[in-house]
Amino acid sequence: MAFNYLHKIGWFIGLVLLQVLILNNVHIAGYATLFLYIYLILKLESNTPRNVLMLWAFFLGLTVDIFSDTPGMNASATVLLAFLRPTFLRLFVARDTLDSLIPSIRTMGVLPFLKYLIVSVFVHHTMLLALEFFSFAHIGTLLLRIVASTLLTVICIMAVEGIRKK
Repeated sequence: MAFNYLHKIGWFIGLVLLQVLILNNVHIAGYATLFLYIYLILKLESNTPRNVLMLWAFFLGLTVDIFSDTPGMNASATVLLAFLRPTFLRLFVARDTLDSLIPSIRTMGVLPFLKYLIVSVFVHHTMLLALEFFSFAHIGTLLLRIVASTLLTVICIMAVEGIRKK
């Protein structure tokens, strides 16, 4: 049990450092930004209570906000993702396998995991980027950034999953 928490804290620190030191400074074509830090929330066990999940999400988002100088935007988007995550898992996973599932390609299958990933990342990015823009005056640019960032994040998470699988 203690090893499990140390493992999660290690991922927490590693993903936050990767996000704030490298990924926040990389913008592909000025539209796509990779938000890999949400991988921690997406990979927590399915039997994690919603309030614990939301606490992990809040502190993860808040830590990224502190280092990125974005007042509460990442925290709110990550908490929304954590709140909706159990619903997304119920949508894409069979009920008999939902008890103590760690979402991955191996446990869910490629297509259900990809659906879960796309919907989760899309919701997170929609909230985050809508808060960043805080206006619908440039709705085309906002939608392009949401789709491009979602696509980039999903591709990178699938790559990480492919590497971790072995």
